[in-house]
This record gives sequence, structure tokens and C-alpha cells, in this order.
Amino acid sequence: MHIIELTFLVFAGIQVVYLIIYLKAFSKVKATESELSVPVSVIVCAHDEEQNLRELIPVLLQQDYTDYEVVVVEDRSNDESFDYLYEMASQYPQLRMIPVKSKPEHVNGKKFALTLGIKAAKYDWVLLTDADCSPRSNQWIREMSYQFSDDTDVVLGYSPYIKSSGFLNSFIRYEGLITAIQYAAMAILGKPYMGVGRNLAYRKSVFLNNKGFKSHLAITGGDDDLFVNEVCNGSNTKLCAGANSIVYTKPKTTWGEYYFQKLRHLSVGKHYKTVDKLRLGIFNFTLIGFWLLLIPALLMSSLIYIPLAAVLLRLTLFVVLTYIASHKLGDRFEGWKTPFLDFIFSIYYLVIGLVALLTNKVRWKKT
Repeated sequence: MHIIELTFLVFAGIQVVYLIIYLKAFSKVKATESELSVPVSVIVCAHDEEQNLRELIPVLLQQDYTDYEVVVVEDRSNDESFDYLYEMASQYPQLRMIPVKSKPEHVNGKKFALTLGIKAAKYDWVLLTDADCSPRSNQWIREMSYQFSDDTDVVLGYSPYIKSSGFLNSFIRYEGLITAIQYAAMAILGKPYMGVGRNLAYRKSVFLNNKGFKSHLAITGGDDDLFVNEVCNGSNTKLCAGANSIVYTKPKTTWGEYYFQKLRHLSVGKHYKTVDKLRLGIFNFTLIGFWLLLIPALLMSSLIYIPLAAVLLRLTLFVVLTYIASHKLGDRFEGWKTPFLDFIFSIYYLVIGLVALLTNKVRWKKT
């Protein structure tokens, strides 16, 4: 057997192991309900987000939940965000605005604003989302609160991108699903390593006791995944899955915007715990190797049915996984697209992953 074919089969085998582990994790996802009604502070940070706020705030105020408040941190906006929030807060007592006039030097604007919002929260459980997001239903807070318990400190939610036409949209939604499959599966298996701030809940007391974002204040981004990576463990973290718990996010509409967004996200990953970087690194390295060596392995194989069987097994498991996972998470993805998008994803990850590793500092669009 040629070394290239053998290497390909090793990569394919490692991928199959990962996919089986992820499938096993999602087989454990079940609907949860609770009789508890825990007070919740919903927190949103906004910089020049007037139009998005006009869409989001009414949705948040219509949530079917007994005891909650909405805290919006108006972060030095240049549009009419302040006036809109001031007017809405005067009409709805459960809505509060925290204005930010300036921030300390060398402190990330998003992290500073979010810290102010969390400190201003009246309740211990804070539920985070972004201004360009929108809960799918008025049951969002209730669904997330079902996971709150005495031994839980963090609840991870799912935030898929809004579906529209075009290849870019399909790829963005696919990449978001793959990211969610990985962090959700690991959380289910007791090894949480990240979450997304578009749909994330944790205790204010945990945030304060861990000194907030102090350990990564100088890093652009990471107000969600680095915090989760630091404070979460197998006993204090839960996943909330299901259609009523998801929060939709507006996707980027150009490849350039999307490139810089993902570059920022992947650059943050360099600061994960070593075991998490190793686990993710092996998956992505073998994914890239699987597709790069596929054609050479087929051409050099004396028994072509062996690599073909490996390809068929891996792709079948992958399609099944994306179907089951997207169904369990609450936003179904078109399974027939996944083999092609998986190939494109490997090329994308090879390029942007290398750039992220070599990039020392990434600028945030909003400062």
C-alpha cells in the first residue's frame, strides 16, 4: 500500500471517529422543561445599531416570560440609537439603557460595554445576544431558562444565520452549523470549550468572581468563547437546543466582510486551552488532509475500492450528522449541500487558518 493511500486512510479513519463521537453526543439531546421561573437580565451591546435595535427591541419586549429585564448598553453611537432607546425605555419599564460616553485606553470596546451591562444587571442570570440578532420565538428566554439550575453556571445556545439566496449565504450557514456541532457535542460530552455571545447565558456572580474578561482584555474578541473556555467545565455547563431557543443572526453579505469576521474568530482560538486547541486542530488537519489526498490516494491505490469505501463511509456519516444535529439544534440545513460545502470548507480553513495563526493583532470593526 502506497504511503499516500495509507495516510489518506488514517485521516479518513480519524474523521470517522470524530463523526461517530459527535453523533453519539447528539443522540443524547432531549427536550427539557422546568417549573422554575428564574429572573433574567437580557443584555445587548450596541454601537451604531439603530435600525437593528428597532427590529430587536420589540421582539425582546414581547417575550413570554414572567420576570425579566432588557438592558441595552448604548456604546458611543453616532446614529440615533440613544434617542430611540431613551424613547422606548420611557414607555417600557423593563427596558433600561446604559450609555457609554468613553472607554479606557487599551480596553476592547465590546468587552468594556458588556462589563458595564452585566454589572448593571438586576438579576444573577444574564442572557446575552447582539443587536443584529433576533430570537426565533417569544419562548426564547423561557427555553434557555429551562437549563438553569443550582449546579449550572453557563448555558450555551445556538445562533444560526438567516437563510437567503446565494452561495455565500449557504457557506456561512454551513460553517456556523459545523462550529455549533463541535462546541455543542463537546458540551454534551462534558468537555465545553466555547459558546457564542449571540445566544449565551451565565451567572453574573460567576462573571464577577472570575474578574470578567480580565485575563484577555487585550485580545480583540473572545468576550464569549474565551470566557466560556476559561470558566466552563463538565459539571457547570449545559446546552440548550431546540427551535424555540435559537437566535437568528444576520450574515455578512460580501466575502470581504465575512473573511475579516472569521479571521477575528479564528485568531481568538489561539488562546484556547491546549487540550481544546489539540482536539480542534486534529479534526481540521485531518479534514484538510482527507480532501487534499483524496485524488492522489485513488490514483495510486492498487485496490481502489478501499479508499472509495473510506470516502463513502465518511461522507455518509457526515451527511447524517449534519441532518440530525441541525434538526436537534432547531434549524434544519439542506443535507444535500454538505459534501460540496465540506470540500470548500477544507480549502477555506487551510487558507484562513494559516493567516489567523500568523496574525498577531486583528482589528475590531467597531471601536
